[in-house]
Amino acid sequence: MQTLDFLIAGFGVALTPGNLWVAFVGALVGTIVGMLPGLGPINGVAILMPLAFAMKLPPETALILLAAVYIGCEFGGRISAILINVPGDAGAIMTTLDGYPMARAGLGGVALSISAWSSFVGSMIAAIGFVLFAPLLARWALAFGPAEYFALMCFAFACITGLLGDAPVKAGLAAVIGLSLSTVGIDANSGVYRFTGGDVHLSDGVQFIVLVIGLFSISEILLMLEQHVGGGGMVKNTGRALFNFGELAQTWWSTLRSSLAGFVIGVLPGAGATIASAITYTTEKRLAGANGRFGEGDIRGVAAPEAANNASAIGSFVPMLTLGVPGSGTTAVMMGALALYNITPGPALFTMNPDLVWGLIASLFVANVILLALNIPLVGVFARMLQTPNWLLVPAILTVSAVGVYSVHATTFDLGMMAVFGIIGYLLRKQGVPMAPLILGFVLGDIMEQNLRRALSITDGDVGILFESPISISLWVLAALMLFVPPLLRLRRRHAQGVA
Repeated sequence: MQTLDFLIAGFGVALTPGNLWVAFVGALVGTIVGMLPGLGPINGVAILMPLAFAMKLPPETALILLAAVYIGCEFGGRISAILINVPGDAGAIMTTLDGYPMARAGLGGVALSISAWSSFVGSMIAAIGFVLFAPLLARWALAFGPAEYFALMCFAFACITGLLGDAPVKAGLAAVIGLSLSTVGIDANSGVYRFTGGDVHLSDGVQFIVLVIGLFSISEILLMLEQHVGGGGMVKNTGRALFNFGELAQTWWSTLRSSLAGFVIGVLPGAGATIASAITYTTEKRLAGANGRFGEGDIRGVAAPEAANNASAIGSFVPMLTLGVPGSGTTAVMMGALALYNITPGPALFTMNPDLVWGLIASLFVANVILLALNIPLVGVFARMLQTPNWLLVPAILTVSAVGVYSVHATTFDLGMMAVFGIIGYLLRKQGVPMAPLILGFVLGDIMEQNLRRALSITDGDVGILFESPISISLWVLAALMLFVPPLLRLRRRHAQGVA
């Protein structure tokens, strides 16, 4: 009952005219930033944080602004993923697998609208979970040490092998390539240059935006040009901008399951939307079985990762506010904003600054309603982008991609790397090798390596620590099941067909 009183007081803070306006501006800016490939929520929040402080906004208002930008970026990341097969950030990678095929089939508006709805449901369920279970989940998250996180990463990679169903070897190969690319650059522990070839441009490693735009955007342009020359069909639009009740019913349980899973995964510091969307997408594909068309334009393949990555974003606030531990890279930046106001997050924050905490929690509900109201009417506008003539669309995509890559370090070296990765992506896609596991391997590789090193440093190199806790053992068992059970089931099915 006391929690409800606090939440009502929080809505009193969030619904003031000034904070409502700030939430609207943050949601709009976040959506725009999210749809630009490579920027993502971290950059969106980092850009607005000094502005909020310079404007001398009250701390609760500044936090509401940054939270709205964060959630808006998660909403916006799906737009470019669905329309041009370029994820706005790592969390939207899984959305490309079915979102873009839906756009190519003339259902871009449907994919956009169902993703907006799933994002809304995922965020709202996670916000409710935040109110009800934050202290309990925070204590559970403390049970995850380096060994448990390493096992979680291995489980995520095991899930990746399910992305292609009958071609897990190609998915595994893509993941290995991504892992290899994540090792390029200066070793954080020893300071040694690794796999840079002596080139100073690679001292910081391969940049995410360079890799993702090369593998997705440039390779997609090459495929579009090939299809155009060969007389193949391009992306088309039927004009239907919204999903119908049948499509909503088809995605409902996928959205609900993925929302709950995404929220729980988001509570784990550092796990994030990338793991949440990968695991939930794979889970829904397994559950669909022969009745699914995942990878070919299954609407559940859009709803599940979108619900998960938005729920994960809300979940990442739990360890930040209750433990003072950032749940994601974006909440780490937001903790910097709190430091500017001399506010230390943690358990005492709920008693010392209840208006700030509960105002922020209430604003999560408010911002999600604003985002749904913004995004649904704009679906038709976004979908009409598909009607842009190819002679204009291809140069526009190339220009936006080049500007985004050049803005990282302002060097032509990155543009050359983008072109190289584009050609590599084109050749891999021609051979049926998926890009999603490659990007996931790249994103999770550094996290995986750092947690392995921390775990081994605790025991002076004894690998037994990786298999000691019940959580680690459970994750290893689940990873083994994900790796070996599907191939055995396929062999059994083929044997049964052969006997028949």
